[in-house]
Amino acid sequence: MRRVRVGITVGDPAGIGPEIAARAAADVRVREVCEPVLFAPADLTGVRLGQESAGGGRAAYEVITRAVEAARRGDVHAIATAPISKRALALAGLPWKGHTDLLAHLCGVEHVRMLFYADRARPLCVTLATVHVRLAEVPRLLSTTEVCRTIVMTAGWLTGLGVVSPRVALAGLNPHAGEGGLFGDEEEQVLRPAVAAARDQGVEASGPWPGDTVFLRATRGEFDAVVACYHDQGLIPVKLLAFGEAVNVTIGLPIVRTSVDHGTAFDIAGRGTADAGSLVAAVRLAARLAEARR
Repeated sequence: MRRVRVGITVGDPAGIGPEIAARAAADVRVREVCEPVLFAPADLTGVRLGQESAGGGRAAYEVITRAVEAARRGDVHAIATAPISKRALALAGLPWKGHTDLLAHLCGVEHVRMLFYADRARPLCVTLATVHVRLAEVPRLLSTTEVCRTIVMTAGWLTGLGVVSPRVALAGLNPHAGEGGLFGDEEEQVLRPAVAAARDQGVEASGPWPGDTVFLRATRGEFDAVVACYHDQGLIPVKLLAFGEAVNVTIGLPIVRTSVDHGTAFDIAGRGTADAGSLVAAVRLAARLAEARR
């Protein structure tokens, strides 16, 4: 059987993506687990290093499209993506807010989730129930069905990684997980029923737990994963505890896709100082997941 091939996209060409992609592709830690394949834009019209632009957004989109097509054909077994600019996508007139919804569109699937995983002595795993939306919109977007789906998808992904009977904790939306309705009723009306529905499907789910302690409990080994209600609730602990080593995984796709846990860093683009560690971790995890699928 031939070695796993992992496509590495360079992201927005005006950011640090091209330099960390090249560095990751050459890294011995990457080459010991897979054959890296770089995907870079052929046309850099309108792109200036360190600046968001429509040209950068369009170039990033075209590279991602080519990589996904290659993965779906089987030319590569997984893709690992360098960061893109959401504003550059908008400047290019593209409707997607980031990789996650763009990948769902390209793969023709409806239900995907953003999961962050750090392969540490005690692994850290966090999935987001909502992603790039205004905080004021989060309560409206949380439904029992979708939160349950997030819990079940998280457990399924961990099972595929070899975790037996994953323990998935749900973080509460409100302070103290609503304090019995004193600080909000989303826990009682939406979140608790979602946990019950996930348990009915055989998942060892629990919560909702207060958001200010559930991640600490996970780091101490009580849970294998935490489902966060909104973007910053999940990403603050991930970046505090594992910045530069955590990997962004899109679960629910027919292909394996991982990414970095940071942005384009236009301010240091081209200086040669960007850390490729997160992309190296993303490629290595992509190779591991692709091997498991094979």
